[in-house]
Amino acid sequence: MKKIILISLLAFVSFATFSQFAGRENGEQRSNDEIRTLMGRNHHSNGGYGSFGAGYTMIDGKDGVTLSGRGAWIVGHSLGFGFAGTGFVNSTSPSLQPDRVVNLTGGYGGFLLEPILLPKFPIHLSFPMIAGAGAIAYTSSFQPENSWEYYDTWVEDTETYLIAEPGVEVEMNVLKFFRIAFGLSYRFTTDINWEYSSPDVLEGWNAGMTFKFGKF
Repeated sequence: MKKIILISLLAFVSFATFSQFAGRENGEQRSNDEIRTLMGRNHHSNGGYGSFGAGYTMIDGKDGVTLSGRGAWIVGHSLGFGFAGTGFVNSTSPSLQPDRVVNLTGGYGGFLLEPILLPKFPIHLSFPMIAGAGAIAYTSSFQPENSWEYYDTWVEDTETYLIAEPGVEVEMNVLKFFRIAFGLSYRFTTDINWEYSSPDVLEGWNAGMTFKFGKF
């Protein structure tokens, strides 16, 4: 119940932040809309971007990797909103059954809200917040003896969940159409009710790098 309240609160704060930035944009002078980059300048007041990224995380006490993508519209350089999605997989571990290994895979996605602090500076901060839903799968793979190759991978069970993932990123304006961001985020989820792991198995930190292309 506390997690559901937290997710709802994050959603409320996100929409409130959007309203504040949108109102500020309507009153801004266009002459102050110049963005400074590491290798040039950008005069666009509104725009958007698409991105892809990769990250490292811990899932169920094991190393994991994430792959992510975003698409967002940017209002007045200072607020992005759109959609985001992430896929994940953790490393395998031995199963109770011989010649088998198991791991967790899945993904999640939802709405993205991204306030951007001091966007006109070449290096600045952004605060992406994702709220949505996802699914996780417990998978098994047959592993022959003395071989690193996996055969006959199948899904044992799946569960769904709600998720909220606030984060912070250090962004670099490399070019007027290209940014690199280094970020840290934390996943909050509703309970995952199955026998294979604890209910909060997906909760934890994620560190990653994101490449953004667009008009900022």
